[in-house]
Amino acid sequence: MKKVQVIKSLISLGSYQEFILELLKLSEEKNSSYVCVSNVHMTIEANDSYDFLNIVNEADITTPDGMPLAKAIKFLYGINQDRVAGMDLMPSLMKECENKKKTIFFFGSTDNILGIIKSKAKKEFPNLVFESYSPPFKELNESEKSDIISRINSCNPDFVFVALGCPKQEKWMFEHKGKVKSCMIGFGGAFEVYADVKDRAPKWMQDYSLEWLYRFAQDPKRLWKRYLYTNSKFVLLLLKQLIYQRLFKGR
Repeated sequence: MKKVQVIKSLISLGSYQEFILELLKLSEEKNSSYVCVSNVHMTIEANDSYDFLNIVNEADITTPDGMPLAKAIKFLYGINQDRVAGMDLMPSLMKECENKKKTIFFFGSTDNILGIIKSKAKKEFPNLVFESYSPPFKELNESEKSDIISRINSCNPDFVFVALGCPKQEKWMFEHKGKVKSCMIGFGGAFEVYADVKDRAPKWMQDYSLEWLYRFAQDPKRLWKRYLYTNSKFVLLLLKQLIYQRLFKGR
């Protein structure tokens, strides 16, 4: 898929349905690939770290997860870009996999969350074939990493849905490209939302790029520094890029 630059990150373009089709194509190739689901937080993480920027920009596909990214593409390039949010994408792909007899491996999160996902998925997608594993919350040695790769590959999944949190999950996918024989997608908090452990913002807040405010209201002590820094920096860097484009366009 074609990509455009937002601040420093390369974000893929296309309609929501085009993303679904391209992801299914990646799964059919049976090669090792990975997909980043990018929001403001990830964009600023990538801006602040060259190594992480390389991970994001080397992704086979990077979806505009947050509405601010979709709007940024409109401001910068005049393209009406759909938001392709992980919280929407995950159940959409689960349905597609059920219909097309594709398999999924849920990797990450906790045993409790995975158990809830399993129960809910069995009701919503009764014919979906999937496996899951919650890795230990510690630094793994090479033997343990190898065991996890073998465990995933032995299931021969079409997709591996990864929930380790940003930027850990993106680093894990980058490290395991060429080792895990599947299309890996970093879904992060989408696991908890699908499991109904965390509420999602009302649609009007999603449409007006205020989903961050809803999350902030749920956990202000933990998130106020992140949002103060990342949101402010995102706006400033976006304005800088927009001004640069206007000044030097056509030169």
